Amino acid sequence: MSDTRGDTRLDPRLKSALQLVAPGVPLRESIENIIRGKSGALIVIGDVRKLSFLFSGGLRLECEFKPNMVYELAKMDGAIIINRNITRIHRANVQLMPDPNIESRETGTRHRTAERVARQTGELVISISQDRDVVSLYVGELKYSLTEIRVLLAKADQALQTLEKYRARMDQVADNLTALEFEDAVTLHDVVGLMQRVEMVVRVVSEIERYLVELGSEGRLIAMQLEELVTGVERDRVALIRDYLPGKRPSVKDVIEKIGALTADELFEPNIVARILGYRRKVHSADFRVSPRGYRILAKLPKLPPSVIDNLVKRYGRLQSVIIVNEDELVEVEGVGRVRAREIGEGLVQLRELTLAEKYSIR
Repeated sequence: MSDTRGDTRLDPRLKSALQLVAPGVPLRESIENIIRGKSGALIVIGDVRKLSFLFSGGLRLECEFKPNMVYELAKMDGAIIINRNITRIHRANVQLMPDPNIESRETGTRHRTAERVARQTGELVISISQDRDVVSLYVGELKYSLTEIRVLLAKADQALQTLEKYRARMDQVADNLTALEFEDAVTLHDVVGLMQRVEMVVRVVSEIERYLVELGSEGRLIAMQLEELVTGVERDRVALIRDYLPGKRPSVKDVIEKIGALTADELFEPNIVARILGYRRKVHSADFRVSPRGYRILAKLPKLPPSVIDNLVKRYGRLQSVIIVNEDELVEVEGVGRVRAREIGEGLVQLRELTLAEKYSIR
């Protein structure tokens, strides 16, 4: 899996820009019309008062935004100025005069102007090439060229296939950890292995979500498939971390952020992940025995509220203690009545038998 931390699509400014030009939104219709008409365009999305110092000449319109109107206005040479909500066209055929001292990597006049305006104002500027059908977005110092829908769909589909494989492997590792937890035979290496698999799944999910932003209405089916594949992943990740944090620090949020910031190579170093979880540098994960508090397994029991799970963990401290406690003692836990106590006991027995049967292939 590639390291996507340098992907400009991760920037919130660009994500917002992509949402404005995604298929199915009015501005994208304008862009498609301009591409088909081979006219090219320079469109600035932003506060007209903030941008006005750059204007020279042009037509003051102050009219309602309409995709066909933008297409017609693009036949003129100057820039089109549209408000941030894409509801109003302020001006057209405007000559933009950005600071010429601003560095630009572009060679064409239209793209060079677009880049300088974006860098100078921080607003979204869209440059549509007349000859090459290339749509470039500029936001601040960022530049992103839109990808053809068919190419995006192919990439998203490939990423979905990868996600299916990663999710299947993650589930296998999770089932193995569950069996080890019932046997009270977990090592830190087992925990780290599942953390690594979960993070791999999360990263592919993020990749697909970035495709979906750009795909807009064209990504509906992919979004449905993605939702099915990620069910329970975030809940289980949080429960896993809560199970094995050695103390109150670091927090679950800190662990997620730090693991998310690792490179692909760092993620596959067990000792690095173990240190992020809060374990000492000298600990060898393969030999270090750990016991779960029970958050992850208790969450698998039907109709058991998170508040009750918290109360059980607070009362007993570790999963093995919850497993061996009798029904009369469970009733004393806040939120656990006689019926629920029986359901917890029976549920843990059934889950244990099923998990161990699958692990050892008992028929």
